[in-house]
Amino acid sequence: MTSPRLPFCEYLLEQGKLTQAQVDETLAQQRECRSRVGDILLAKGWITAFEFSTAIAAHLGLAFVNLMDNPPDPSLFTPEMLDDCCQRLALPWRMEDDVLVVAMADPCTETEQWIARTFAGPIRLVCTSKFDIVWSIQNLADTLLTDRAINALSDKTPKFSARTVVTFGQACALFGLLSLMLVGFAMKPEATFLVINGLISLMLLATFGFKLLLSIVGSRQKIDIKVLEEEVAALRDDELPIYTVLVPMYKEPDVLPILTNALRHLNYPISKLDVKLVLEADDYETINAAKELALESFFEIIRVPPSYPKTKPKACNYAMRFARGEFLTIYDAEDKPEPNQLKQVIAAFRKASPNVVCMQCRLNYYNAEENWLTRMFTLEYTLWFDFYLPALEILRIPIPLGGTSNHFRLSVLRNMEAWDPFNVTEDADLGVRITQHGHHVGVVNSTTYEEANVSIPNWINQRSRWLKGYMQTYLVHMRDPVHLYRSTGHKGFWGFQFFIGGNFFCALVAPFLWACYAIWLLTGTSGFDRFFPPLLLYISVFNLLVGNGFFIYLTLVAGFKRDYFKLVPFALTVPFYWLLQSVAAYKGLWQLIVNPFYWEKTTHGLSKHTANELKTALEN
Repeated sequence: MTSPRLPFCEYLLEQGKLTQAQVDETLAQQRECRSRVGDILLAKGWITAFEFSTAIAAHLGLAFVNLMDNPPDPSLFTPEMLDDCCQRLALPWRMEDDVLVVAMADPCTETEQWIARTFAGPIRLVCTSKFDIVWSIQNLADTLLTDRAINALSDKTPKFSARTVVTFGQACALFGLLSLMLVGFAMKPEATFLVINGLISLMLLATFGFKLLLSIVGSRQKIDIKVLEEEVAALRDDELPIYTVLVPMYKEPDVLPILTNALRHLNYPISKLDVKLVLEADDYETINAAKELALESFFEIIRVPPSYPKTKPKACNYAMRFARGEFLTIYDAEDKPEPNQLKQVIAAFRKASPNVVCMQCRLNYYNAEENWLTRMFTLEYTLWFDFYLPALEILRIPIPLGGTSNHFRLSVLRNMEAWDPFNVTEDADLGVRITQHGHHVGVVNSTTYEEANVSIPNWINQRSRWLKGYMQTYLVHMRDPVHLYRSTGHKGFWGFQFFIGGNFFCALVAPFLWACYAIWLLTGTSGFDRFFPPLLLYISVFNLLVGNGFFIYLTLVAGFKRDYFKLVPFALTVPFYWLLQSVAAYKGLWQLIVNPFYWEKTTHGLSKHTANELKTALEN
């Protein structure tokens, strides 16, 4: 390759592609951030991707190839080179006169060295655009990419995959337990009911005691990884790594501008952002909406081809192959992360031990006071992310991650084969797997604001999927209880039982207990007396009064924790919210039986606040 006569910026200035002011600013940012000139120019939108690709080719004295019009020779591509081609943005293109022509979108010394190591014989280099490379890789390796997105985890570690809903051993155990219950009811119904009632009461008591412990530990002021403003300010832009952001979406064109605007306002060098809009290939509405926004080059559309199961984790697995960052996070389409979040996470990782491979940020809602449901949802999330999860982290109990704002060390995520595409609450499962692999999850003091669900039917759809996923996660990790105990320890094992298992167990059994209490309260019947001997009665009354009363009190405290004083009185209505949870639990249980991998879509953009958020985003 011949040495260029002028630095690239000067060459673009000479060609009339840039102004002197743009050149000066680009070079200043290059010195400040240590980003490459091309990344800065494209992130700023001062030059189009096509103009950049053709200019860099001319500058380096290389030919430019349009891979859309002249696609690569499929015979030159092998599955072994897939990951490297995705990361290097380079691809063998053609054989011309016994010379291998390699197309690259990111010409640099590292890429050229990789090409020289990988391909034998004489080589000639040509330039193309990043879009052309990504599109071509998807065309060449569509089947392979899809297969890995779906099957990588189940092929490598099938015991961690929810692909098999119930194993043969679990089916035998369930059948045996059901048979024992039926025999018991046939031969000694009263004694059988007493045993079942006693086990349920003890499980509820243990779950209450466990969450009491979490609330006490979680109320400590310095429980999570606190990152101060001074620590964020001390981070130098030139030391920051490339950060990948995955945004999985499906049929959500209306809320897309909200997140893209929020990402633009992150306090992070945009030349070091690698944002993937992960869209289903048949979602033409959202794809067209993304195109119409004329997004900067750090936004990239990854089209996920149709395949089963059609789930968010499968789409993220597919897109992760193209991730270039050292760290990776996921945001939903309506998310508004705090501007300093990425830097706070970087600082938190630097303060944490090396085996912390994921940082969970807190989630809350920007439409908290819209209606009763949003108020309850907000109080629940405050309790969950401000009390429970930090306490789980301190106690070294597996953390069921939230569905967004999880920040991972990408190398570790890849080694674990990322998410389970068959688990519809994939991040809860991943949090447990992280612990079983000997790693830890940290909780950092940064919040992402979302749109709280304003519609009860929509909420039930969403919550039924979450609870179905918790059931899947419980079944998967209880296939080998001994391994779970050894890999998570005493606290981790029992914490898993009461936090993952107890979450859906309480929702399933609560309606029956409430019904018994309501019948007794309304009729004064003594028909239940023989099923509630004194000790069992005391436990049940304790659960009913003290346990439920404590959870109401804790919901009140959650309101005060975030200064949501107007929401505090609504904590008294939380039993009605629990009733909705039970409805969702039974819907999730039914789907687990008849349609376990179905992704119950949550519709966003229903809030009256969405119009204002969208208007602000479009104006910016």
